[in-house]
Amino acid sequence: MAASDSQSPSLPETGLLLVGMGMGHLEGMTQEAIHAATQAKHRRYEAYTALWPEEELVRLEAVIGPVQRVMRPEVEEPDELFALAKASLVALLVVGDPLQATTHVDLQLRAREFGVECRVFHGISITSVVTGAVGLSNYKFGRQTTLTYPYGRWIATSPLEVVASNWEQNLHTLALLDLDPTGLGTGDQRPMQPVDAVHSMRLMWEKLQETADEPPAEDDARLAFQQMATKRYLQQNFDDIPVILCADMGTPEQAIVATTLGVLSEEKGGRLNCLVFPAGTGEVEEKAVLRWKRGE
Repeated sequence: MAASDSQSPSLPETGLLLVGMGMGHLEGMTQEAIHAATQAKHRRYEAYTALWPEEELVRLEAVIGPVQRVMRPEVEEPDELFALAKASLVALLVVGDPLQATTHVDLQLRAREFGVECRVFHGISITSVVTGAVGLSNYKFGRQTTLTYPYGRWIATSPLEVVASNWEQNLHTLALLDLDPTGLGTGDQRPMQPVDAVHSMRLMWEKLQETADEPPAEDDARLAFQQMATKRYLQQNFDDIPVILCADMGTPEQAIVATTLGVLSEEKGGRLNCLVFPAGTGEVEEKAVLRWKRGE
């Protein structure tokens, strides 16, 4: 499976390798990424932004060697990781593409300041897979967001505001789903399921309705637009809002369902899920999405 040494780029004796794992199964990793991980003396699996199935991790270890899990503290406070990379070659394996998360871009920049050589081996990412798989034009997607779990009585409303602002501009939205109810990134992940996503969306909806009639900001055009877009979005019926559930994308278990928020809770989903909120759709897009409706 791994590329031969003659075909693979030479690697430094010490340093940090940011290795993209792809979407969730071994065959989705590039040969270059597998080679890099195999050549590293130490392998760390960043296990808090996204997860691979356990059986696939076992298969991966059989190919590249033992892998140690690390969580948010070890990546955001990387002194120990950098010290190890100063003396040996360390691979940090990241689900998807290693530079899709700001955390890893920051890690790359800090490695440079620390004097640690850092190389990147890109992987297939959810952000590049979903748009084409669903059938919506990649050019018509706006800013993406992440639906988070509520914490006690608090719920972030910014994800719904992003959806509303995109919708007002006739742009689709990719919404990733949280996998850490604690928000600490230290373990005990529970990837958000469709029923959790609907619950969070409804809490956001109710909270934003409380301030929907407040006058718009006068000295901040961007905020005023967001307020106007959100107010208009909230005039819809929550249950009728179209949404596309994408489960276990890029794996053999991939599933796509076009539905509405009112019945999304009835969908089982998969190990890792994300949602697409479509805005206006063209003729080709409409036909493409129609494939994923139940009973079509």
